[in-house]
Amino acid sequence: MIVVGARCAGAAVALLLARTGRRVLLLDRARFPSDTLSTLYIHQPGLARLERWGLLGEVLATGAPLLTRLSLSFPGARFTGPAPALGTITGGCAPRRYALDHLLVQAAIRAGAEFRPRTTVVDLQWEDGKVTGVRHGTPRGSTTLARAHLVIGADGRNSTVARLAHAPFVRQDPRSTRVYYSYWSGIPDPGVQIYTGHGMGAGCIPTQDGLTLVSVQVSRTIPAHDDRQHTYREMARQSSTELDRQLAEGKQEDRLYCCSDLPNFFRRPHGPGWALVGDAAHNKDPTPGRGITDAFIQAEMLAERLDFPLDDTQQADAALSKYAQQLREEFTPAYESTLTTARLDPNGYIQHLIDNQHDPAFAEHLFRSFSGLD
Repeated sequence: MIVVGARCAGAAVALLLARTGRRVLLLDRARFPSDTLSTLYIHQPGLARLERWGLLGEVLATGAPLLTRLSLSFPGARFTGPAPALGTITGGCAPRRYALDHLLVQAAIRAGAEFRPRTTVVDLQWEDGKVTGVRHGTPRGSTTLARAHLVIGADGRNSTVARLAHAPFVRQDPRSTRVYYSYWSGIPDPGVQIYTGHGMGAGCIPTQDGLTLVSVQVSRTIPAHDDRQHTYREMARQSSTELDRQLAEGKQEDRLYCCSDLPNFFRRPHGPGWALVGDAAHNKDPTPGRGITDAFIQAEMLAERLDFPLDDTQQADAALSKYAQQLREEFTPAYESTLTTARLDPNGYIQHLIDNQHDPAFAEHLFRSFSGLD
């Protein structure tokens, strides 16, 4: 098998397939370790997968703390308390991507996968209407052909594999937000802090090295400003006076990262000789921060389906069709919820939150929903 893309989805599926004895070639255009745009957070179901794969200890050894407290703030209502547990997992975690992705790749290599960084796929190899490999560049500038019974595209929302395989969108919804974030020191660490306002929201997520990722989400209904740093600080101020005070007392330690290419879609995730996983198959607004957790869940779903001789075309089609059905069924509810959340318009539900903010059972339900447990 060939897996294109060695970030969370690709490295995870390569690891799981290699552990079953499959021959796996893992490709990525980037050097490793390296960073990538991400809001970092891994929910409890994602950490549970890392624990099952024997990697949770390595993740925590990066210095990213286990985040065992949640604070969810809305206009006129606030919910603060312990994060809900999933088995032995008592919170979320937010390692830097240069650390997380690298340790996943190293785990895949230990399991037997071959890894080629700085490798860009330029075309798919087709024979009789079926993908049979990829043509990819090399660090020396040449092009080579690698063959496989199955090519898995784990190369993100702008997937090259999806484009070359002509994978159609089966659902698309309008973009909702723009995201700005940076890393700060001097921010108190009470756990995960989420602020939802009118047309904007913000989050504080502690990560490695005593730093906190501070993100701001802005509705696309609000015109973009040329001065992105000004937008970032002003939207943080409008999201929460508490957050504004914390940033005034803290120090921004990195440049500002921005992203407005945040599509919402499901693609058809398979075809003859190819499959998609992670953001290549399904992408949604990052407001709930589910990207990494979803990547792990999808990687496990796909790997579990590939338990047959890959040269058996009928079995491959049946298994990948079941994977596609499972992906739509399991991820559509969270997708629908995200479309609502990403509007950043709490007017439709704020009174309900205000009325229930002192109800422990309601708070528990809210925390479980945020954590991907309900």
